[in-house]
Amino acid sequence: MTTYAQSKADHQLSLNGSAPHPGALDERTQRFRRRLEALLGIPATEGNDLTLLKNGDQIFPAMLEAIRESRETIDFLTFVYWKGDIAREFAYALAERAQSGVRVRVLIDAIGGRLIDSSLIDHMSDCGVMVEWFRRPFSVAQLTSPLKQNHRTHRKVLICDERVGFTGGVGIAEEWCGDARNENEWRDTHVRVVGPAVDGLSASFAQNWAETGNPLIDSRRTFPEHAATGRSVVQVARGSASVGWNDMATVFRVMMESAEEHLRMMTAYFVPDDCFQQLFLDAVARGVKVDIMLPGPHADKRVCQLASESIYSTLTEGGVRVWAFQPSMLHAKVLTVDGTATVIGSANMNRRSMQLDEEVVLSVLDPLVTRRLEADFEEDLKRCVRIEPRRWQDRPLHQKAQEKATTAIHRFL
Repeated sequence: MTTYAQSKADHQLSLNGSAPHPGALDERTQRFRRRLEALLGIPATEGNDLTLLKNGDQIFPAMLEAIRESRETIDFLTFVYWKGDIAREFAYALAERAQSGVRVRVLIDAIGGRLIDSSLIDHMSDCGVMVEWFRRPFSVAQLTSPLKQNHRTHRKVLICDERVGFTGGVGIAEEWCGDARNENEWRDTHVRVVGPAVDGLSASFAQNWAETGNPLIDSRRTFPEHAATGRSVVQVARGSASVGWNDMATVFRVMMESAEEHLRMMTAYFVPDDCFQQLFLDAVARGVKVDIMLPGPHADKRVCQLASESIYSTLTEGGVRVWAFQPSMLHAKVLTVDGTATVIGSANMNRRSMQLDEEVVLSVLDPLVTRRLEADFEEDLKRCVRIEPRRWQDRPLHQKAQEKATTAIHRFL
C-alpha cells in the first residue's frame, strides 16, 4: 500500500528533476495547447501543481486532509455518495469544519446519491453544512422541466479555501476504499490541484450550485489570485447536456486526432458512437498504438459492459488493443497521448458523458504527469487479459444476442 504522504513525496521528487520552466513548452506540447485553446475557446493556465492519487488509500486521506485544514470555505460536489465508514468520515469531517465556522456547501446528485444514509445528511445540516440535492426527482422544478431528469451531474469536485482542488473518478463509498487488491476495492485515479486551474474546478461547482437558487457570491469568497506553484499547463473543460458536439467531445477528439505515437485510455463505461469508433481506427491506421483498458469480470453495470463488448470485434480487428482489468471494478477515467498530454476527470468514453451529463475534465500538458500515468497504465496491464480478435469471435451465441439487445439504448449509456 502506498500512502498519501508517500505519494506526495514521490511527486515532489519527480518535480526536482530536470523539468523545464512551465512556460518553456516544447513544440509538440505547444501544438496540443494551441489546438485545445483555439477549438474550445478556453485558455489554459500555467504554473499548476498536480499530485496524482491512485485508489482510495491515497485519494481519501488527501481529500480529508484538505477538508480538515480548511479555514474559510469548502465546496464539495459529487455524483456518488453512498454508505459505509468512509461516507461517515467525510460527513463528520465536513460537519466539524462547519461547526468551526467554515462555510461548507455540499451538492449531491439526487440519483447518484440516493443510497446515502439519511442520518449523515441530518448531521451535516444540523452542524451548519449547506446540503443541496441536484435535480431531485419530482420536485417542482423538475416537474416543470421533466427532460432534465435524465441529465445528471456526474462531476466530482472538492475545493478547499478556493486554493486546493480535487477531481477525478472517485465517489464517496466503501467500494473505493483500499488499493484495488480484490473485487471489493475499486481501481480509480484522482488528482489534487493547486494553482490557477482551481478556478476552473470552482466554476464547475458554481455552475451546478446555481440551480439550487442559493447565492453564488457570499461574504466568505475572496476570489484569490493564484501564484504559480508548479509546472503543469492545464485547461479545464466543462460538459453539459447538449444536442450535437460539446466541449467534452471536442477535448477527446483533439487528443485522439493529435496522437502520433501512443494513445492509452482507461474508462469505466465505454460506449463510443460511430464517430469515436472511427477515430480510434483512424489512429491505428496512421501508425498510433492504441490501448484501451476496461472493466473485466467485476464490472458493476453489466448492461454497459455488454454494450462495450458489442464493438470489441470492430476495434480489435482494426488493430486496437482492448484489455479487461481482472482484480476489481475499473472506474478510472484517464487518457494519455504520446507521453505529453493527459485528460483526467469525471467523463467516460460514452454518449452519456458526451451529451447528457454534467462533467468536468482537466487537459494536462506536462510530460512528467503523463509519463507517471503511463507507468500506472503499464503496471495495471500486468493484471489485465487482452481481448484477442479470433477468440472473441468464438464467444457464445447467447452472449452475442445480449450484446445486440443493447444497441437500442447505446445513446443512454
